[in-house]
Amino acid sequence: MSPPRVAKVNPPFALTLYRLVAWFLGRLLTAKWRRRGRVEPRYLHDIPARFGHYQHPSGVGYIWIHAVSLGETRACVPLLDAVRAQWPGQPLLLTHGTATGWEAGTSLLRPGDLQTWLPWDEPAAVKRFLTHHQPRLGMLMETEVWPELTTQCDALQVPLFLVNARLSDRSLRKALRLSSLAKWVFSRLAGVVPQTAADAQRIQRLDAPVLASSGNIKFDVSINNIQLEKGREWRTSLNKPVLMLASSREGEEAALISALKDPVHDAYFDVGAYHWLVVPRHPNRVEAVVALFTAAGFTVRRRSVWGADVPDAPEAVDSIVIWLGDTLGEMPLYYGLADVALLGGSFGEWGGQNIIEAAACGCPVVFGPYTYNFAQATDSALAAGAAVRVADLSEAVSVAAAIAVDAPLRAQMADAGTQMVRENQGAAQRTIAALKDARG
Repeated sequence: MSPPRVAKVNPPFALTLYRLVAWFLGRLLTAKWRRRGRVEPRYLHDIPARFGHYQHPSGVGYIWIHAVSLGETRACVPLLDAVRAQWPGQPLLLTHGTATGWEAGTSLLRPGDLQTWLPWDEPAAVKRFLTHHQPRLGMLMETEVWPELTTQCDALQVPLFLVNARLSDRSLRKALRLSSLAKWVFSRLAGVVPQTAADAQRIQRLDAPVLASSGNIKFDVSINNIQLEKGREWRTSLNKPVLMLASSREGEEAALISALKDPVHDAYFDVGAYHWLVVPRHPNRVEAVVALFTAAGFTVRRRSVWGADVPDAPEAVDSIVIWLGDTLGEMPLYYGLADVALLGGSFGEWGGQNIIEAAACGCPVVFGPYTYNFAQATDSALAAGAAVRVADLSEAVSVAAAIAVDAPLRAQMADAGTQMVRENQGAAQRTIAALKDARG
């Protein structure tokens, strides 16, 4: 049975203001994407589709899933499998907002499926998108709710669901500052499938039609075992432990440099007794990260030039060597190579990154104080003993180094992580069941 819908009312004045701002920003976007395209060429692909102008033929009856970026696209893989099992033969429409999301999504397509950009959130562009593709229903992954998109879907009677939904206390407070617009937007959805009961309570405050909680679809992750085993094979050939800063954000590499150069650490461990691996979250930052470490006196060895083996030959350099993970789609390899991962995004105001993939790969994790975007997963990892929380990146380096040389503790944390992932699986199937109930 469908949840009760909020009675239809006139759009709030805030929506009119939003449309004016969206129109103005839309005039600047093409230049922005062309600048991004100098580093990530995918941003130059089919720019007219960003405004609802398409070269591909129109269609009808798509099951539409929007996965904005790399993390959401990886997370939606189990959902795609569940959709195909529930609606066999139905073509899928996969939309993205970033180049990394598009690149990851290409390999997920099957004959008859379609991939395009989510249009900029203007009335005409969104209407062209919906009328051109005529989706049977739509699913937005996690947090990607746009005012015009939800308004137009409601008006054109396209059932639009928010799935694997999460909303932190911080995000709720921001939404309530413009409560009239936020409640209008969330009440236009056909249903919301939250990750947890706490997410459900927060989302209900925005007048959303909340369905049953599903758990986190990211726990249904399917790991590339070929990559994972390759990383582990490399690890066994090394003579020193490997510590990785995983999915690092701007400022965290500089904090790592400060930590590695801090003489206080010499009282606890020899920095040179470890291999250091850094994997930036965003590919467009790679050159800046290389320049940062080089300027600080480190030697950088990029994964893209390693070849078939990890660079463990004696280094003809006096500085500490940083292995830089500058490739996409190889996180299982990196987690297999690492003894311990420092979770990027958690040492500054970014709200953390996905800890589940590390846990599924059996890699112990150390994270900082900022994990509000992945609160349930990080709390579960702490409770299971798969991770440790610290105050800052300097402390994380010391704690990770201690874990890396404690083989029994490392094995215990690895087992706890894989067990935690197994116990939390099944969210994709529960999501489809909730959508079926909502649609009758």
